[in-house]
Amino acid sequence: MRRRQYLLQEGDICRYLTFVSSGALNMYNLNDRGYEAIIAFSIEKSLMVDRESMELQTASVYNIEAIEKTQIFQLTTGQLVTLSQTVPAIAEMVRLQNKQLAIDTQKRIRAAISMTAEERFHDLIACNPEYIQRFSQNMIGSYLGIKVETLSRFRKR
Repeated sequence: MRRRQYLLQEGDICRYLTFVSSGALNMYNLNDRGYEAIIAFSIEKSLMVDRESMELQTASVYNIEAIEKTQIFQLTTGQLVTLSQTVPAIAEMVRLQNKQLAIDTQKRIRAAISMTAEERFHDLIACNPEYIQRFSQNMIGSYLGIKVETLSRFRKR
């Protein structure tokens, strides 16, 4: 994929589980004012999918876009089931990825409802230090739900 190319656009049905081999993707939605709220990043050796859209076969409310030149592998749910049944290592990889996704989602919800903006920033540095190096301040601010000016203040401390 080339930079800024869409993997999924709002209104489309997510049909693939995507594994990032190299590069980076982000999943975001636009609010009524046109502000991008980044929901997730996906970098090397990680998965990207709108699970709700894929599992329920409903229109996605998200966009998934390449942040930089990105190499991906994609599987449909059926292909993933077949591979998981025939290759135990694939089944284990999917199990571990799903487990990690559930943990990460729970941590993200906890951070959003119980941490201050500064605590969310420090938590991001502790858990995903590569994000700070890899993504722009605007993207990090959107992901954390804070203004870029606030993020800059935190970075200076």
